[in-house]
Amino acid sequence: MEQPEDMASLSEFDSLAGSIPATKVEITVSCRNLLDKDMFSKSDPLCVMYTQGMENKQWREFGRTEVIDNTLNPDFVRKFIVDYFFEEKQNLRFDLYDVDSKSPDLSKHDFLGQAFCTLGEIVGSSGSRLEKPLTIGAFSLNSRTGKPMPAVSNGSGLWMESLRTTGLEASGGVPGKKCGTIILSAEELSNCRDVATMQFCANKLDKKDFFGKS
Repeated sequence: MEQPEDMASLSEFDSLAGSIPATKVEITVSCRNLLDKDMFSKSDPLCVMYTQGMENKQWREFGRTEVIDNTLNPDFVRKFIVDYFFEEKQNLRFDLYDVDSKSPDLSKHDFLGQAFCTLGEIVGSSGSRLEKPLTIGAFSLNSRTGKPMPAVSNGSGLWMESLRTTGLEASGGVPGKKCGTIILSAEELSNCRDVATMQFCANKLDKKDFFGKS
């Protein structure tokens, strides 16, 4: 499955990124008991991570895991490396899909559920491991494919009232129904705190003093 070229960076959403202490964190994603959307086999799940702009509050795709065939309990190998700004609330969103083709267009795949959290929640959890239920909230139907598309939260976890909620039975759930569990683990990259010691020397410098050497 091809990766979209236009990916977000957490630092793109933070005008103070250059002045706030930060470290790089690696996020690992696993899921348990996903919805099974395939008739003759199990789902082929993909996880898409989004970041929310700190000023404009818009969601933008950050990256995607690989697709794992025929499993409802994926342990994704591809990880997300993000900048963790200690004093900022960094909202994250994780959408799960059952991939039906090699198309990068998410509207062509079955939506399995989503979860919202902050990067601080993951890092601050016991063992830097956070479990959250995946839910299907209110969502709209794609006008071209007829497939349900995930709702977009306003950042506080509330669903937008304007989204249509038709076709819920066909999608495999009702608003708020639990659709499995997502497990998010964070690990600080050790090379971010390496210390380098440097020594400098110079030979044959120009003489700048009148009565002695420089």
